[in-house]
Amino acid sequence: MSEPLVITLGCRLNAYESEVMRRHVLAAGIEDAVIVNTCAVTAEAVRQARQTVRRLRREQPNARLIVTGCAAQTEPEQFAALPEVDHVIGNADKMRAETYKALSLSGSQRVVVDDIMSVKETALHLIDGFGSGARTYVQVQNGCDHRCTFCIIPFGRGPSRSVPAGEVVGQVRKLVEAGASEVVLTGVDITSYGSDLPGEISLGRLVKQILRHVPELKRLRLSSIDQAEMDVHLIEALGGEPRLMPHLHLSLQAGDDMLLKRMKRRHSRADAVRFCNEVRRARPDVVLGADLIAGFPTETDAMFARTLDVVEDCGLTFLHVFPFSPRKGTAAARMPQVASPVVKERAARLRSRGDAALSAYLDSRVGSTCSVLMERFGLGRTEQFAEIKIAGLEASEGMLVEARVTGSNGRRLSGRLAGEVVA
Repeated sequence: MSEPLVITLGCRLNAYESEVMRRHVLAAGIEDAVIVNTCAVTAEAVRQARQTVRRLRREQPNARLIVTGCAAQTEPEQFAALPEVDHVIGNADKMRAETYKALSLSGSQRVVVDDIMSVKETALHLIDGFGSGARTYVQVQNGCDHRCTFCIIPFGRGPSRSVPAGEVVGQVRKLVEAGASEVVLTGVDITSYGSDLPGEISLGRLVKQILRHVPELKRLRLSSIDQAEMDVHLIEALGGEPRLMPHLHLSLQAGDDMLLKRMKRRHSRADAVRFCNEVRRARPDVVLGADLIAGFPTETDAMFARTLDVVEDCGLTFLHVFPFSPRKGTAAARMPQVASPVVKERAARLRSRGDAALSAYLDSRVGSTCSVLMERFGLGRTEQFAEIKIAGLEASEGMLVEARVTGSNGRRLSGRLAGEVVA
């Protein structure tokens, strides 16, 4: 049977779920399947999804083309109207093996999109591993209970749902036994983990359980977090457990209090700065990144300047900068918009500030020794997630090595082996 083609648009969680779907399609025996796993985070993402569907139909005229993901969930009628599309499947249904078994039968439904807000459970999808031979991802949570004014994702993903801790620990153990060196916990809003589960469980407690019950795990890493939900157990784990990587990516979004209020974020600028300082006290070698939006509705020059300044005030290193674009169905789309050229110019300035911060950090690492998890072609990642090229080391995926940093080009480090291969 031919392998299904799965095109993933959007976040790392989508990529994880794409691997689950690929295996379901194979098990169901569906031939010539092409799946487009869409993103809905911006209007541009939905436009790109439509563009991708049309391109794939031209390239594979006889394929069975299935559209799923967040855009299919929030705007099913838009994709059902495309003549290129054979099936539209919602976010909850795309993870069920039964969905693909039904598709393998004649007369199957063309549109299968249920009410995502009624979904109450997140099943743990036990796959042998997703990612590279070095880094593997585990979904611990899905959905979001918050209503940030710029975000459509809760309507694509549904309410926050957590995978029971015992099941997560079991999968991490399985992945480590299969050879994974680093496991990344992923989800839509992972810092809300446990709020829907019985007993006292949180992301920090989950992290402690994983590290305690899977002592063979070399590295544990977190995907994006919301600092407003950070619990004391996670700070304790960060400060006391070297196997929890000293790299956090924050859902910060802005550095101006009025903008944060209009975004319906649950932190202030002072909260963010205080949090970053607290994390550094617990783990001095931590490196922080953040999502930041440029040109949010009503943003003035002074407001934007405060967002620029928060890069230094919080000591941010890795920035994901998003030029604001209105998303139909969100409150922010109805607010007074910033002119598009201004949005683009501010995004460019914010990226430039981020590039400078990253370059300064990388320069500061020259001459130091670091632990590196190798990926491919001699490239690896330090504990702080900085990319590094190790001279003379090519076939090395999954190995942990000690390296001496010899240089930086402003985007990544270069180095050489400083000792024996660790694992």
